[in-house]
Amino acid sequence: MLQGQEGQMHIGKIVEFFRSTDEEDYFRVQWFYKAEDTIMKEQAASHDTKRVFYSTVMNDNPIDCISSKVNIMKISPKIVLKRQLCQKFDFYFDMEYCVEYSTFRALTSAPSDLETTAATDGGISALPSNISGESVSKSGNCKRELVLLDLFSGCGGMSTGLCMGSKLSDVDLVMRWALDSNKYARESLKLNHPGTQVRGEPAEDFLALLKEWEKLCKKYMDTVPEKTHSRRSMASKAENWNDDRLNEADVAAGEFEVSKIVDICFGHPSSSGNHGLKLKVHWKGYSVNDDTWEPIESLSNCQDSIHDFVRNGRKSKILPLPGDVDVVCGGPPCQGISGYNRFRNFDSPLDDERNQQIGVFMDIVQFLKPNFVLMENVVDILRFDKASLARYALSRLVQMKYQARLGTVAAGCYGLPQFRLRVFLWGAHPCEKLPQFPLPTHDVVVRYWPPPAFERNTVAYDEDQPRPLEKALVLEDAISDLPAVSSNEHRDEMPYDKPPETEFQRFIRSPESEMIGHSKGGARIAKDVLYDHRPYSLSEEDYARVCQIPKKKGANFRDLPGVVVGADNVARRDQKIEQVILPSGKPLVPDFALKFSQGKSRRPYGRLWWDETVPTVVTYPDLHSQAVLHPDQDRVLTIRECARLQGFPDYYRFCGSVKARYRQIGNAVAVPVGRALGYAMGLAALGLGDDGPLMTLPKKFSHSTNLQLSEPEPEPEPELEPVEAVPIDWIS
Repeated sequence: MLQGQEGQMHIGKIVEFFRSTDEEDYFRVQWFYKAEDTIMKEQAASHDTKRVFYSTVMNDNPIDCISSKVNIMKISPKIVLKRQLCQKFDFYFDMEYCVEYSTFRALTSAPSDLETTAATDGGISALPSNISGESVSKSGNCKRELVLLDLFSGCGGMSTGLCMGSKLSDVDLVMRWALDSNKYARESLKLNHPGTQVRGEPAEDFLALLKEWEKLCKKYMDTVPEKTHSRRSMASKAENWNDDRLNEADVAAGEFEVSKIVDICFGHPSSSGNHGLKLKVHWKGYSVNDDTWEPIESLSNCQDSIHDFVRNGRKSKILPLPGDVDVVCGGPPCQGISGYNRFRNFDSPLDDERNQQIGVFMDIVQFLKPNFVLMENVVDILRFDKASLARYALSRLVQMKYQARLGTVAAGCYGLPQFRLRVFLWGAHPCEKLPQFPLPTHDVVVRYWPPPAFERNTVAYDEDQPRPLEKALVLEDAISDLPAVSSNEHRDEMPYDKPPETEFQRFIRSPESEMIGHSKGGARIAKDVLYDHRPYSLSEEDYARVCQIPKKKGANFRDLPGVVVGADNVARRDQKIEQVILPSGKPLVPDFALKFSQGKSRRPYGRLWWDETVPTVVTYPDLHSQAVLHPDQDRVLTIRECARLQGFPDYYRFCGSVKARYRQIGNAVAVPVGRALGYAMGLAALGLGDDGPLMTLPKKFSHSTNLQLSEPEPEPEPELEPVEAVPIDWIS
């Protein structure tokens, strides 16, 4: 134990003693981190105080810094310590901590003697077999199929990308369940992933449902229902119906016969009702429109129907149980911390219900215990309230003994003409290899200044590294082949009017069978139907203004007649000329444009240009505050153009109103980013790659199908310094 500044005590292993040239005694120390000394900071307050983290960080210190000697034990993160064994040492470690990408990684050296004697000690119990890497066989090969749950899924951008990328690594990732509160986003996901069970309750109700489902499965799966002579299940119906369709001689007053149970929920699927476990009942003699949700307590006489529902539901996996899910991904709502929210709670961020969803996400991970976890959020999670929510998410994973790694990724670096920064947090079970972050494939300048604590988390090449990068994409690369449409276009389907002009366009127009790898070969076949290529219709006044915005690079409201820009870069009305009034009576130059950002912004009524990279696709094309006008058409970007900037294939369709479709796309994770991360996860599931935080993607990865990709040769794993495997006294 070493005494540092302000009396703080630190832990380290003495590597050597030496005497300096000025006859002073020093020692070299290899440091161990306490949980609160890592990037988790005060968010690690609930961690085991005896747990520390191994590191390779060394430095030299005067010998009088040594305070005391402590016993440190190396253990496996796969075991759970009990009190009597903890009394045998002062501290223990089971993971390595590295500042780069805030990495917590399982140690890869040989198991310690503690692990080999744990079975006879009685003080350590192993984790359940269904969460200790069941996808890994005795030969070390992962199973070829992984099952995915997408939480806060939106329309499925991240999970779609993950599934595509995993297939490129020869791992079949199947999205079996998804959860989102937005009706139209659920419809879009279901339309494009018809085999997925898509649910819409709040995440906390979903977690409660999973726990109740587990209880039902334990209760009914191993039992045989007691059959009545007529196998009738009688129950009181929730509604007070006066209906004579049932024979009054057979059914007591106020009771109805249950035909079958068809669904389950926790809470209330409508706006009324109490929270609790409910079953959806189809009543004998009534249509499906008359199905009702009934509290399970009111179905006590329907044990045979409940038994059938549970057995069939478990067989078809309508809900996941612990051990059923290999991968949990999701982006908990970010509106509570996003910089676009002017009403953020700076003093108590966790008081905002939207921020609490990060905790619910981690609670679901803790219950289901998947092999891999991927959480996404906006970069403000690293800036807001000293990154307390990011530190909290990391802390929860590490406390659950998951390996973890955090990185900031720019979408444009993976073949999109959109900058868009997002933060991703990997988690991996100790038996799995921790996925890496894929290095950029395209030469995009990352204009981002992270907080100092996270300056080593941006996924990019070092300045002195060679950069085998492709040229950055621009707007023309993505949308120049799309048909011209007017501001009031109402068609949801139309034909393409010309062939693809760029590599990106050829890729984005690929059929679904080829995009996801089911095609057996042959030339690409372009689809002849284009979906969702329609813009949000402009008002009469806005359309009149847009028509007068010049079709040139950098044009915006400042180019309207009657505007002058001073030396202070502030736009003002030109008092020397008469103000132009539109037929509606409103001014051509609106006051809100002149007042936006104190008159210094160029964004209101701004035109994008063909050779530009778009900053970020947002949830609504608001031309009053964003540059969203088409370069040479008098309208905002269409739904499909925004979808292309997010990397959604042209076959991917969206549901709901025009405004709802824009929102789904703006909230989504860019598909190419998910695709690159899915490829990295697939390699990790196969045990390929080294232990470093970054990996290189194959050439032409961004715009190639898996028919054209060859698997990269795995890089040799570096030799790690061996760690003592038995309890020893380390002076620290």
